Amino acid sequence: MKGKNILVTGGLGFIGSHIVDELINDNEIIIIDNKSTGKIENLKYPNHENMTLIEKDLNDCDLNEILKEVDYVFHLAAMASVPLSVDDPIRCNKQNVDATVKLLNGCRNNNVKKIVFSSSSAVYGNNENMPLKETEPLNPTSPYAASKASCELYLKTFYESYGLNYTILRYFNVFGPKQDKNSQYAAVIPNFISALLEGTQPVIYGDGEQTRDFVFVKDIVQANIHSAESDYNGIVNVASGRKITINRLYEVVRQTLDYDVDAEYLPERKGDIKHSLADVGNMEKINYKIDFENFENQLKETINWFKTQL
Repeated sequence: MKGKNILVTGGLGFIGSHIVDELINDNEIIIIDNKSTGKIENLKYPNHENMTLIEKDLNDCDLNEILKEVDYVFHLAAMASVPLSVDDPIRCNKQNVDATVKLLNGCRNNNVKKIVFSSSSAVYGNNENMPLKETEPLNPTSPYAASKASCELYLKTFYESYGLNYTILRYFNVFGPKQDKNSQYAAVIPNFISALLEGTQPVIYGDGEQTRDFVFVKDIVQANIHSAESDYNGIVNVASGRKITINRLYEVVRQTLDYDVDAEYLPERKGDIKHSLADVGNMEKINYKIDFENFENQLKETINWFKTQL
């Protein structure tokens, strides 16, 4: 992708900053980020001449002005935490649903070519029909998942009603450099790595036999770009199509770091799902494929990044 005007919402966050880093040299990038979880330090080129940073909440922005010349929108800004959404569902709805509808309306008013929306496997809920296909019914079990499911429906209706092109990417368990280990709601891989590196006992919620389908952040970036450039309007699971238990994942992290520390087991968290595995056949529709065989190398790259931070 070259020579385009691009808006990245949540562009200072974990995934958004990777997208910005990938596109910034060849495109004009506008970032909207309220810095609730994102930070300027996540960007490789924080002062790049092709970048415009708007430090505001989407709900407070004049999107008609911002979107005037924009070709593509990558929409990642959201409250991205199941536990936080359970604590504060009203805030979750405002940040996720209200902001998305406002953005979609701005996109259709300004003839944006396509919006790529970051959704989540959480919309499937506790569905045991593995591997999960995009045609499975929505079954959210948390306000966060419900907000993502609602946004998906709005994207479809804006396509049907106004012709706004879209691709919905349902991320499974994303990991990689820049993931925030300091967040109270940090994901499992950075929690494991940072705990071991800092000499504390890692925590596993539940019995550890829950399974996850992990995907590297750089694959997420390419899935976003391929989606924008594709003609596909619809939903795509972004995952490896392979599953691993949390217990096994911890063993891999522990062995990679060469630490002999047992994890501490705590009760399950509300809203967390037991098993997750994607059917990845739809990724062909955006002309992208993930190589799961790189998982351990990707894990090592992630661990090495955390070592530089700690």
